[in-house]
Amino acid sequence: MMKILIPTLVLIPIIWLIGLPWLWISSLSYSFIIATLSLTWLKDMSETGWTSAGPYMAADPLSTPLLVLTCWLLPLMILASQNHLKTEPQSRQRLYITLLTLLQFFLIFAFSSVELIMFYVMFEATLIPTLLIITRWGNQLERLSAGTYLLFYTLISSLPLLVALMMIQTKTGTLSLILTQFYYSMIPHQDILWLACFLAFMVKTPLYGVHLWLPKAHVEAPIAGSMILAAVLLKLGGYGMMRISSIVEPATKQLAYPLVALALWGIVMTGLIYLQQMDLKSLIAYSSVGHMGLVICGIMSQTSWGYSGALALMIAHGLTSSALFCLANTNYERTHSRIMYLARGLQMIFPLMATWWFSFTLANLALPPLPNMMGELMVIVSMFDWSWWTIIFTGTGTLITAAYSLHMFMTSQRGLLSTHTMSLAPTYIKEHLLMVLHLIPLLLLIIKPEIITYSLG
Repeated sequence: MMKILIPTLVLIPIIWLIGLPWLWISSLSYSFIIATLSLTWLKDMSETGWTSAGPYMAADPLSTPLLVLTCWLLPLMILASQNHLKTEPQSRQRLYITLLTLLQFFLIFAFSSVELIMFYVMFEATLIPTLLIITRWGNQLERLSAGTYLLFYTLISSLPLLVALMMIQTKTGTLSLILTQFYYSMIPHQDILWLACFLAFMVKTPLYGVHLWLPKAHVEAPIAGSMILAAVLLKLGGYGMMRISSIVEPATKQLAYPLVALALWGIVMTGLIYLQQMDLKSLIAYSSVGHMGLVICGIMSQTSWGYSGALALMIAHGLTSSALFCLANTNYERTHSRIMYLARGLQMIFPLMATWWFSFTLANLALPPLPNMMGELMVIVSMFDWSWWTIIFTGTGTLITAAYSLHMFMTSQRGLLSTHTMSLAPTYIKEHLLMVLHLIPLLLLIIKPEIITYSLG
């Protein structure tokens, strides 16, 4: 773990000491080196237990894909933000990249922690850079409201988790993920503890009903904020649910019914809300709520297929939604509007960009043989095995997802060009590079899908 954590920390003084002309190139190159180094974690994926183990940090087949995704995303965020920040003062540019680096540092700690209290601290610590990025670099006045929503939803839901962890510590004498599962029988009030722990993760994921902070945060955040929020921060909730499930679980499976019902209802409802949206970023944000509803269902099934499908969907959705936010940002930088109907027919001006839109739209609607399809299919099958009536909601949700994904592409790319969008800046090589760096991992996962599968055991 230290081979990634130490270089990540070293990047912070480099950002503040290097000259401004070399700031973006240096930080981009250095973060790419860190991302390349993180790929070495994948060589241990054949191991079923913990690897790279230390007293407080380790990796296993569940955390390794999420760790690699976190490291892979930092250079992509820096690449996407360069144009947005070029007119900012020097100190604000440096602070922005520093916050992104700190966010990666906290996320690596969260995903690799074997002590639950350290995981909780890092889970909360990610809130600070995210809040600063949204409130200081957001585009509109509503960014303060979005920051308040994010702060209060996260903090209020996290308090029961802290109390539950303290209770587990009192009864078992340890909060180690490796040891606590052996003291399972000593943990009292498992139903209440399970609900207390899951509440924080349900809000973070988010579950339909406690999702209102997410569209607000996405719409107001700058491009890097939207990318990290969609790709990694939402996955902290799913990861936490999987981890806690190995320690406490409800005495009766019936306790999962209301949560599964909410998640399934959310898949359908967010899809219908999506079809009514005109704001491109809000539209992609509601898509995330629907996909994460499927992830929650997979985890609640408590089966190997459900867990594998949930992990595959988390990784695939992370890359896809991040790319869609990047594409929405390229549109916004040229048309200065996120309203789809005001910026239509862009395929006539940017045919290559329309190809990227089409590719990631197909990934969003889970086209075979992409890993999105593998994840969704595994979750749907595991839910059908759990209860046959779930196929009504998962099937309807899949159809609505296809409908709104194609609606987004057709509205933004096809049709007649608006009269006010005749003179637009051309696309840059770095924007196409950004899309390639999102697409390559998705295509490679088709060849080696075992990287993003996880077995209970």
